[in-house]
Amino acid sequence: MPPTTIHSSLFIGLMSGTSLDGVDGVIAAFPSAPAQHPVATLASAYMPFSASLRAELMALQTAGQNEIEREALVANTLSSHYAACVERLLADAGLRPDQIRAIGVHGQTIRHRPELGFTRQANNPALLAELTGIDVIADFRSRDIAAGGQGAPLVPAFHQAVFADPAQTRVVVNIGGIANISVLHHHATPGQSRDVIGFDTGPGNVLMDLWIKRHHGKDYDENGLWAASGQPAPALLDAMRKEDYFAAAPPKSTGRDLFHDAWLARHLASLPQLAPADVQATLAVLTATTIADAIAQHAPAAQTVYVCGGGAYNPYLMQQLAQALQKHHLAAAVQSTEALGIAPNHVEAVAFAWLALRFDQRRPGNLPLVTGARDLRILGALYPA
Repeated sequence: MPPTTIHSSLFIGLMSGTSLDGVDGVIAAFPSAPAQHPVATLASAYMPFSASLRAELMALQTAGQNEIEREALVANTLSSHYAACVERLLADAGLRPDQIRAIGVHGQTIRHRPELGFTRQANNPALLAELTGIDVIADFRSRDIAAGGQGAPLVPAFHQAVFADPAQTRVVVNIGGIANISVLHHHATPGQSRDVIGFDTGPGNVLMDLWIKRHHGKDYDENGLWAASGQPAPALLDAMRKEDYFAAAPPKSTGRDLFHDAWLARHLASLPQLAPADVQATLAVLTATTIADAIAQHAPAAQTVYVCGGGAYNPYLMQQLAQALQKHHLAAAVQSTEALGIAPNHVEAVAFAWLALRFDQRRPGNLPLVTGARDLRILGALYPA
């Protein structure tokens, strides 16, 4: 039966990123008229992935036997996790499914090859619609890629709509598995965002997570304490910074297709053996310096750098980012997006709720200058409840 009561401003956003740790979900309320704070988070939830699901998602990052069937089964499992997250969100907010306009869900990226004309996110949005009784909007990258774009990053348009300030140039840095930046020029206003710059700068937490998992069995370096116990190795840092991706001009996007175990092993093999903690410290500095290099080149006048994603909770990484900006003689203050009203670990989930809103309004969700697409495009595909 069709929903009896629909509040068009309420959308659920679900995001599981490159870190492969779990799914973040939010219920976002968007006002019908523009406001200084155009989104409110009514509820949030986090559903961690099991070790077996993480292992299978990691294995699917590279070609393997029977991977079509394995991906389909993982997509079904993911949809069950997504549905459980939705159930918790609704319970916490005291809402019914018919009060939610739609769910925006990214899925789990297992291949991203825009240079070959495709991207692949493990997902079963039809099953999610069946399990939740809510319309689902998914597959946000494909239309941009079809229009000649990278299909990523998708969040700069959201950053512009929510975080821009006409009085100052801001940079929003998302440090998930991969790091990306959005440059929000002070002269750009929401709705006039064609000159926003955004791209993936390179690894965020992905290499650090890989390294601590290998040596300590942990999923991530809590508070950056292990990295802080080591000393960055200049020779390793210099070698890694020579990666061609860092010097490439945007639009550009990347992922585990490039920054993976073999990439790190190749650089370590050419150097004398280093203490594992020193490698971890160097990987943190690599993330910080490549972000700072990008900001220095594309936003030298930035007054504030706002950080979101898991990296915002790593004091050592945040310290290294501030120091790397200072080395470029940039005076920008470094803060988390908490200062702008959205918790760092909720920003991407809210962004996919916003992309679902844009699809629902039949309004573009991409920025051609960011992705390289030929023009603005409506992103996503609808799976009705």
